Amino acid sequence: MPDELTKACINLHSVLRNLEDLCQLDQEAKSLISAKDISILFSAKDVPEALLSFKNGKCTMSKGAGPHDIKLYFKSPQHFNQMMEGKANPIPVKGITKISFLKNEFTKLTDKLAYYLKPTESLLKNRNYASINTILTAYTAFFALAEIGNNDRIGKLNAHRIPDGIIAVSVLNGGPSISINVRGGRLEVIKGAAEKPRAIMAFDSLDTANGVLNGKLDSYTCIGDGRLEIKGYIPMIDNMNKLLAQVPAYLSE
Repeated sequence: MPDELTKACINLHSVLRNLEDLCQLDQEAKSLISAKDISILFSAKDVPEALLSFKNGKCTMSKGAGPHDIKLYFKSPQHFNQMMEGKANPIPVKGITKISFLKNEFTKLTDKLAYYLKPTESLLKNRNYASINTILTAYTAFFALAEIGNNDRIGKLNAHRIPDGIIAVSVLNGGPSISINVRGGRLEVIKGAAEKPRAIMAFDSLDTANGVLNGKLDSYTCIGDGRLEIKGYIPMIDNMNKLLAQVPAYLSE
C-alpha cells in the first residue's frame, strides 16, 4: 500500500521536477517562462524541500532551500498530495503579491506536464509528443524509484540489497542519460551520463524506452532481441528493477 510520505516525495522530487525538462522540450512551456524571474520554495512537513526557479528563459529545480520569492507550505505529505490532485490548496507564507504567477503561468505549466505524462494511443502516434512523453516518463520513473528506495518500507529493503556503485541508465539515439548513485542503501539520481558506472541499462531508442516504460513492451523480450542492453554487475540492475516495479503503484494513485 503506497504511503503518503513516499508519494509526496515522488510528487515533488520526481513528477513536479519534470517542469525543468518540460520548459526545454515544449515550445509553449518555454514561452510561458521566457520573461520570468521568480522562484518558489515548496515546503511540506517531513518532505525534503525543493526550490523551483525560473530565470533567463530556463527552469531549474533542486532539493533544499535557497533564496525565493514565493514559499508554499503544506501541513503534511497528504496535504501536498491533495494539492497535486487538485483537491487542496497550498498555504502561501511568502510572496502573496506574486500569487498571480501560480494561478496563471504555473497552472498552465502543470497542466501541460499532465498532458505529456498521461498519454493516449492517439497522442503517442505524434512523434514529437511521443519523444517528449518518453523523456519525461523516463525521468519520472527513475527519480521516483530513488524516492521509493529512500522512503518506502519495502523499498528500503530492496535499496539496501543494491551493492554500492553507479548504475547508468541511457536511452540511445536522442534520449536522456541518468546516473543512479547507490551508497549504503541510499539512492541519488543525477541527470547525465556516468563516467565509471558499475552497471549499465541501455535502451536502443526512444521507441523501445517508451514501450517498456509505458508497459507496451516486455523488458525480457527486449533484452533477448537486443533492444535493451544490460551489462556490468547485474545484481545492481536486478534489485533496482524491484524498485522500478513499485513505481506504478505510486504514480497511478
